[in-house]
Amino acid sequence: MSSKNLSRRTFLKAGGGALVGTLAMSGGAIALLAPSRSWAVTTNHLSTAEGEVLLGFTRQLFPHRDLENAVYALVVKALDKQIDSDPGVYTLLIDGVAALNRSAGGDWLALDKTARAASAKAARTSLTPFFEKIRSTAVVALYDNPLAYAHFGYQGSDGDGGYLLRGFNDLTWLPDPGQPDSGPLPPGVANKNNNA
Repeated sequence: MSSKNLSRRTFLKAGGGALVGTLAMSGGAIALLAPSRSWAVTTNHLSTAEGEVLLGFTRQLFPHRDLENAVYALVVKALDKQIDSDPGVYTLLIDGVAALNRSAGGDWLALDKTARAASAKAARTSLTPFFEKIRSTAVVALYDNPLAYAHFGYQGSDGDGGYLLRGFNDLTWLPDPGQPDSGPLPPGVANKNNNA
């Protein structure tokens, strides 16, 4: 089939999928980094439906009420990328998604919040290879990216400078300890009480 005869429907059915959405928190830290409120993550191997279940399952395992789905979609993207180097990951993921859907009577995403949480808890206690793959990938893909850094307030690493002069003394939610209790500050670090 030539590329001229390739219809949109045929292209979409050929493989892969896409997760799309809109940032819910238009004034949040993530929105400040994003070029627009809409986002999309494409997958080469996983279908859109499989990706949506994986995103929802990851959200259940690592719940952060205000964390945008765009960040959770990065976990799905990382899982999809692992299939390139290990095709067995594809079988593991689609079998896991199928098991979630079977346990839900057909559509895991249609379960209410409580039932999804119970399903995730059951997977966590059984420690299946599917659960371990999602957990081990999410620990890195979910938290080690600039969007998560912005959301959680992590300033990231800028070389070997550390945090002594950048973020070390910026606790605004605790009262400053008295100088005798806190010890001497290194040169160049201002104390908020006496600016010394």
